[in-house]
Amino acid sequence: MMGYADTKQVGSGLRQRLYSRAFIVGDIKHPEDRFVYLVLDTQSGDTAVRYGILEELSKLGSDFAVYGQHNVAVTGTHSHSGPGAWLNYLLPQITSKGFDKQSYRAIVDGAVLSVKRAHRSLQPGYLTVGSTKVFGANINRSLYAYLANSEEERARYNESSEDDGSVEKTLTLLKFQRASDGKNTGVLTWFPTHGTSMLGNNTLISGDNKGVAADLFEKSFSASDNVADDFVAGFSQANVGDTSPNVLGAWCEDGTGAECSFKNSTCSDGKSQFCHARGPFFRVKDNGAASCYEVGKRQYEPARALYDNLDTEGSPVTGSSVKSFHIFQDMTNFTFPLANGSYVHTCPAALGYSFAAGTSDGPGAFDFTQNDPGAPNASPVWRVVSGFIKEPTEAQKRCHYPKPILLDVGEISSPYLWTPNIVDVQVLRVGQLVIIVSPGEATTMAGRRWKEAIHSSASSLALSGSPSVDPVVVIGGPANSYTHYISTTEEYGIQRYEGASTLYGPYTLNAYINLTLKYLPYLSSSSTTRPLPGPSPPDNVNRSLSFITGVVFDDTPIFKHFGDVKTDTRPAYSIGDIVSVTFVGANPRNSLRLEETYAAIELFDTPTSRWVRVRDDSDWALIFNWKRTSGVLGTSEVEIVWETEEWAVPGRYRVKYYGDSKAVGGKIMAFEGVSGEFILA
Repeated sequence: MMGYADTKQVGSGLRQRLYSRAFIVGDIKHPEDRFVYLVLDTQSGDTAVRYGILEELSKLGSDFAVYGQHNVAVTGTHSHSGPGAWLNYLLPQITSKGFDKQSYRAIVDGAVLSVKRAHRSLQPGYLTVGSTKVFGANINRSLYAYLANSEEERARYNESSEDDGSVEKTLTLLKFQRASDGKNTGVLTWFPTHGTSMLGNNTLISGDNKGVAADLFEKSFSASDNVADDFVAGFSQANVGDTSPNVLGAWCEDGTGAECSFKNSTCSDGKSQFCHARGPFFRVKDNGAASCYEVGKRQYEPARALYDNLDTEGSPVTGSSVKSFHIFQDMTNFTFPLANGSYVHTCPAALGYSFAAGTSDGPGAFDFTQNDPGAPNASPVWRVVSGFIKEPTEAQKRCHYPKPILLDVGEISSPYLWTPNIVDVQVLRVGQLVIIVSPGEATTMAGRRWKEAIHSSASSLALSGSPSVDPVVVIGGPANSYTHYISTTEEYGIQRYEGASTLYGPYTLNAYINLTLKYLPYLSSSSTTRPLPGPSPPDNVNRSLSFITGVVFDDTPIFKHFGDVKTDTRPAYSIGDIVSVTFVGANPRNSLRLEETYAAIELFDTPTSRWVRVRDDSDWALIFNWKRTSGVLGTSEVEIVWETEEWAVPGRYRVKYYGDSKAVGGKIMAFEGVSGEFILA
């Protein structure tokens, strides 16, 4: 799986199916001016995935020729409970046993399909933007580093005890409405909280709290609501870097009951392994599922309330002008001036010792600690290992100071680059709305500085078309590539996880701001040109290593068939009970059943004497668990669990399993399994 960098976190089933949600905005008068904003239920955007999406779009004919490098943004919701092995660079591949083309193709194909559907539904319409506050869905997990920013700057965002500025509580919502019948076709939101509600011991795939919020929003409408049949809700990340959805804070699970150290998130033994952040329902032993659902709900509810009142609380996006730019920038030694006139430069990518400490959302596996800018207290063995991989030069050490370099990843090209040195710089605009597309995880204050710089410049350039219309600036990501973190220089000096994971040195944020401001004039309504694209990053799809073994074959126990019931349901359940059935199964990797389902709940409809599907594996309450019972014999079983909701309809039900088995010769055959019938009352 991708997110916690734990080789032991291997997927075993599905809690919620993952989606790509595509939003296209175009200028009616100039149809060639448009942009695509993709929200993928993945850990991040990615260079290889973006290359794949653009390549497939280029094959779709002249109608899709308008989509290219300059106007396609590929963002991830930053879920830490999705499959891994699809990223372009070596470092994130290491803990997922390399690169897997099945995962990669699923993401690319799903993203392209969503763009095709969005393209087909393009028609004149209206955009409305508004904002609201979201409470109880995020805290700052690196508050010690945040406090290194000046008190004067922090005070500007301290509005109340509940909204003290340590994280952003503002959710921005963009509503899409078609002109033909006035129906709403979708919403796109931006709000920062990490996709770490599902814990590091979870092995079920899900979109984490953003996936929950999107699903709740999309399923909240009735037939009488003024929405299109294909209404889409995208819950995009914002300046997510130092945020956590585990809002009860970080505590030591070592028997002391103490809070983790404020400075470095360690416990009484001086190590970080027992320091774990707690979600709203941390006492429920479900690997974070109850907390995940709650934090998703806490984002959905204010977003839906804002949506319902947007006519009075929002503002129309004015002017039809749509612009975008995208360039690639080599960050190995980008020199630029600061506001005071002094020149600084970025560095080849490197990660500090505190990177390996992890965070309270997911502590590292070794003896590293956060906030370790001086002499790292990790075992001396690690200094030897670090030097063996690549000893940084004195110039590199000076460039990254005060970061002590653990992994000099930007200067390792064997067998191919470990992390990106060439980064995406992209900004999108429609009317007064400006979207910064960030390839890294900007911290709370880093995101604010970036947005304020863009807001000030957009105002002076009158990008919105009228000096009287105030620009609305949001930040979305991690997108297009994955460049780890973007912290302020003050936070960088503290060298907690976020600072240690800021790849290009202490002036990384300043570089991003400089570059976006440099190219911002290309977003003016009068602009008819694009900036030069810059140096292209490598596409490692066909050269990436893979140590992931394929499915050899599936078989059944003697006298059994695929889909046979091993443990059936009870005859009757009460609403709120857990329904469970176990089938003779096969490896789900034989077919990802894209656009389909592995599991379903069917309700008997008496008037028509038909079984009607009422749940599938996109529903949070329906869980698909797979387990290999014998690697030698190739046998496995599938458990399908329905956590019946309080709103479930009483009636006569059954459970269905859809599987695919692989024979010794390689042939894959689909099969089905059906449970006994049961009454829910």
